[in-house]
Amino acid sequence: MAAGDGNQLIQVVALLGAGVIAVPIFRRLGLGSVLGYFAAGLVIGPFGFGLFPDPASVLHVAEFGVIMLLFIIGLEMQPARLWSMRRLIFGLGAGQVAVCGALLTGVGIAAGLSPAVAFVAGMGFVLSSTAVVMQMLEERGDVSTPVGQKAVAILLLEDLAIVPLLAAVAFLAPGGDSHGGADWRSVGVALASVAGLVIAGRYLLNPMFRVLARSHAREVMTAAALLVVLGAALLMELGGLSMAMGAFLAGVLLSESTFRHQLEADIEPFRGVLLGVFFLAVGMSLDLATIAANWGVVALAVAGFVIVKAIGIYGVARVTGATNREAIDRTALFAQGGEFAFVLYSAATSAGVMDARENAIFTAAVIISMALTPFTALALKRLMPPLADDRSDADVERPDGLTGSVLVIGFGRFGQMVCQPLLARGFDVSILENNVDMIEAASDFGFKVYYGDGTRLDTLRTSGAGEARAILICADGRDNVTRIADLVRHEFPNAKLFVRAYDRGHAIDLIRNGVDYQLRETVESALRFGEAALKELGVPPEEAEELMEDVRRKDDERLALQVAGDIYSGTDLLTGNAPVPSPLTRPKRRGRVFDDKALPGRPPAGVRGA
Repeated sequence: MAAGDGNQLIQVVALLGAGVIAVPIFRRLGLGSVLGYFAAGLVIGPFGFGLFPDPASVLHVAEFGVIMLLFIIGLEMQPARLWSMRRLIFGLGAGQVAVCGALLTGVGIAAGLSPAVAFVAGMGFVLSSTAVVMQMLEERGDVSTPVGQKAVAILLLEDLAIVPLLAAVAFLAPGGDSHGGADWRSVGVALASVAGLVIAGRYLLNPMFRVLARSHAREVMTAAALLVVLGAALLMELGGLSMAMGAFLAGVLLSESTFRHQLEADIEPFRGVLLGVFFLAVGMSLDLATIAANWGVVALAVAGFVIVKAIGIYGVARVTGATNREAIDRTALFAQGGEFAFVLYSAATSAGVMDARENAIFTAAVIISMALTPFTALALKRLMPPLADDRSDADVERPDGLTGSVLVIGFGRFGQMVCQPLLARGFDVSILENNVDMIEAASDFGFKVYYGDGTRLDTLRTSGAGEARAILICADGRDNVTRIADLVRHEFPNAKLFVRAYDRGHAIDLIRNGVDYQLRETVESALRFGEAALKELGVPPEEAEELMEDVRRKDDERLALQVAGDIYSGTDLLTGNAPVPSPLTRPKRRGRVFDDKALPGRPPAGVRGA
């Protein structure tokens, strides 16, 4: 094996091993996974074992984890929901960015920096880490709460802010104001990129996924999901915009698609791994040599920026109606810098606004602030009372994962009828189906059915199975239904499990596996059919109903015996029509009655085969 290949394999193993070892330890200590990744990255980076002499290359690849995170956030934000959050995004978010940016710029000028450098350094620190904040919200289970939704709104505005900030860097560059025509062309290209992505998302993505879903090739759907995310990011980058915003916009465009939950399930594993690698790369990027040489300046930068930004965040939170506890919680989450600062500082250095030393110092300050965030959040958790979860907040809606009280898997003939009484009673019903034609037909009748493979645990999780009060499996195919039932019973034991059984043997297996209720798919229709036949044959209605109740009772009794024994138990409860004793071979002609007196020596009269 070539030496280069061996070194790359060592690096891959080191990345995976560092995360696998460090994260469980730090989570066990209550410090969170983010800090574990940071520490692991520092250990294997240039200032640890030196396995990664160029952490910037790892960071560049790992940024795709942030891109996929923004895509998944976009999937939760339908255009209507995004519009309903406009006051939070452009009010609360813009207010926090403006106030904190002005305060931090003032701190930089007071520290002796030029106005341009102070502005870039301060605005870079304003952009909090989407990855860190979202990871901590997920670990706390707060993404769905009003507090979490306000945090998401602020993060979205900060991600949007990177676009005008990069334009401002170009303007602040020496000679930058002489390229007004070029700037206008850049704006035009950016707008064209956004328009192209919107058109593609509206008219191309859903037809493409319908075609791919019909192939039933899971790996192709996964590849298509990655193609959409990375393609949208590439288009935005070519237009001079943020790749993360491209992925977010693609997610928003697909948020009302019937395929959105399958897409989320396909992307989630990649997002999780790459986001972990991103945190590892941030830990590797901490330049201890620069910190050692400029430790006083770095310490002052971290303390000054964090304290001043915290004051700004708290003030905006209180002015906009947050409680004292909520304002402190938001301050602890957002007081750090973020990954977009690296992009902004690099652009400023390339444009000549910052020099390399200033870039290194401010980058180190951002990384240290990100590493301190889990500690501040932990201190907050220990010292402050629990945060009130005011779910009556009218400005915030819960994210639209499938979170209905009833999850129905399968929307064929059986599932359609099952949904009717539930919907008529007002239950919130979420429906999964993997047949594209069925989904399209259902939409014509006013049903919103989502595409998803119920045999996959990740799909069930993103479809809200963990929050559902009842899960109804109405899918076709015995093996398919059994796999889903086993998965649900083991992973979501709090949900009541109702299952459509294929036949008696399947029903017995389901009962033995502990489902709450099963029903053979044809049994009730067959009984009603038989009852109608009795009535048409002249049997009085009361007698027909009694007969059918007796059949039901015997069937239930026989099924209980079969569950305890085997498939042949309880056969005496069946009403059969075979002759007794039954012949070993089928008679070729009808039997005839013989008179034993006419035929001496013959057995007594009876039915005999000819």
